[in-house]
Amino acid sequence: MTDAPASLLPVALKAAEIASDLVRTRVPGLLTAKGDRDMASEVDYAVERAVRDYLKERTPNIAILGEEEGITGDTNSDLLWAIDPVDGTANFVRSIPLCSFSLGLIERGRPVVGVIDLPFLGTRYHAAQHTGAYAGDLRIQASMTTDLKDAIVAIGDYAVGDGAEAKNRIRIALTERLAANVQRVRMLGSAAIDLAWVAEGKLDASITLSNKPWDTAAGVIIAREAGAQVTDQDGTDHTFTSTATIATAPAVAADISVLLSATAHHTSRS
Repeated sequence: MTDAPASLLPVALKAAEIASDLVRTRVPGLLTAKGDRDMASEVDYAVERAVRDYLKERTPNIAILGEEEGITGDTNSDLLWAIDPVDGTANFVRSIPLCSFSLGLIERGRPVVGVIDLPFLGTRYHAAQHTGAYAGDLRIQASMTTDLKDAIVAIGDYAVGDGAEAKNRIRIALTERLAANVQRVRMLGSAAIDLAWVAEGKLDASITLSNKPWDTAAGVIIAREAGAQVTDQDGTDHTFTSTATIATAPAVAADISVLLSATAHHTSRS
């Protein structure tokens, strides 16, 4: 595949336009419980179905993975669309504007096209492999921060559901260690926004100790194309099967890696 990822970027951008219009013009509606303190709104389902229909029409040979309705299409294909209709549903239903639509195109485990739309903030980010990352028409790049004490770092939400207590021991230890070493810690409630803002230089790092492809695929390619480093928790290259999603400005990547290793080591001993 050579120029194919970039050729599908207009399809992804149109899908984001469809999604954004729905999110901005509809109320959340009834909520569906998906587990312990996890939910989807009527808008989540409406957006995913509308985008699925559009992608099926425009790219019928590409499989589709959505947060709400799972995977459809040819699962043996090298290509996969990954949709999060509303990343940050808990924010959305409370009228907190930090929520996003995320659509990534994954080729053999690595994202090659990504679009993230922030419906209530009026910003749409996009990238295709080897073409750079953009907010609207403006090219963006990761921050030039060099000292961890000057860094603003976002962390993913605390865990809920099965095994949450053990998972949160690590997250709370990480929060404590970050608080002692960085300028500020933020929990925005949307992994896609975290990654887009690392790409734009608003954040110096984003640490999400999980990896759900619908949350992260678009943000990973956007952050990478903006010059950020994106890895798994152990420092290896981030892929579809990674267990965590760590995006950092280049100059603080080593320090963040050391901090994560120290947190994991301390937590495993306690």
